[in-house]
Amino acid sequence: MTETNETQSFRSRGGVRGWFAGLPKPVRILVVLGFVALAYLLPYVGEIPLIGPQIITEGIDWPSALFNMSYFVLLALGLNVVVGFAGLLDLGYVGFFAVGAYVTALLTSPDSILHTEWAWLASIPIALAVTMVAGLILGWPTLRLRGDYLAIVTLGFAEIIRIVATSTETLRGDRGFTDLPHPPGQLNGEPIFGVRDATPYFWLGLTVILLVIVGVRNLDRSRVGRSWLAIREDEEAAEIMGVRTVKYKLWAFAIGAFIGGLGGVLFAGTQGFVNSSTFVLQFSILVLAGVVMGGSGNIAGAILGGALISFIPDRLRGIRLFDTDLFEYRFAIFGVVIILIMIFRPQGLIPSRRRAMELKDREKEVAPQ
Repeated sequence: MTETNETQSFRSRGGVRGWFAGLPKPVRILVVLGFVALAYLLPYVGEIPLIGPQIITEGIDWPSALFNMSYFVLLALGLNVVVGFAGLLDLGYVGFFAVGAYVTALLTSPDSILHTEWAWLASIPIALAVTMVAGLILGWPTLRLRGDYLAIVTLGFAEIIRIVATSTETLRGDRGFTDLPHPPGQLNGEPIFGVRDATPYFWLGLTVILLVIVGVRNLDRSRVGRSWLAIREDEEAAEIMGVRTVKYKLWAFAIGAFIGGLGGVLFAGTQGFVNSSTFVLQFSILVLAGVVMGGSGNIAGAILGGALISFIPDRLRGIRLFDTDLFEYRFAIFGVVIILIMIFRPQGLIPSRRRAMELKDREKEVAPQ
């Protein structure tokens, strides 16, 4: 049996990817399962003597911080489909997060004008369907837009969602929706998803992330992924070569919206409260920064970037320097970190192979002769 060109390329580059690609398939599966098991054990990392004190957050309990990381990672994976795979700049991704959360609230909260008071689990299909429709509504008018124009339209979409949520009585503005039900399940007569321990919520978020990774990875390796790649590299050339750009751009918006709405559903089911103050523009920019910082177009990079944009501010809480809590300057510190990464590693912390090669070629083009 001959090796594929991709595997040979991995091995020739060396490093972690080359080492992993060189392992037999059963060993690779065991390695992946080992990392997954370690991920599920993260809530207990604080009990490790040397490692725990270095990473455990203050001001927010560690399982809650892990859950926050899980939905940021989920949002980064969804935005990576739009920005990293299809090359479509989206500054309004928080809008899909808001749609998922608000549809869940409307269907489940006793404050809703619908008075349906569904269980959280029953609201998921409707919330995700509405969010995908919202993605198509955003994607259809923007099919011929690129660059700055596309960014402005997506930015407007997020602002429309926020203004509607703030000013309409149906969505209750800052008062929000209360008493949203949590995910179902009981253990020894006690609810699994209660208010005292966020560990089950993290496990739920991690499970959803793993399912999303499998789905997105399969899409990336399918005809859909190859079409996204062609659109990202040169949309006009892709269209000339027969790629149905309209179809696959709508695919990207719909799938990205689906994942963003899934994050909103998890958020609503965990917090039990939804109001308009959560869904601000800064949220979208933060997620986009995580995708770019981690490595646009790479699933592992999106995961790392999404985790960092949530973890870094939480970790700064309680750290004092000259009697000043660094949490107050978290966004300035985070901005400095992003600038340094963009200067010294513009392709991201874990770049896609194609993106890294593109930047390397551009360095050769601009190098003095």
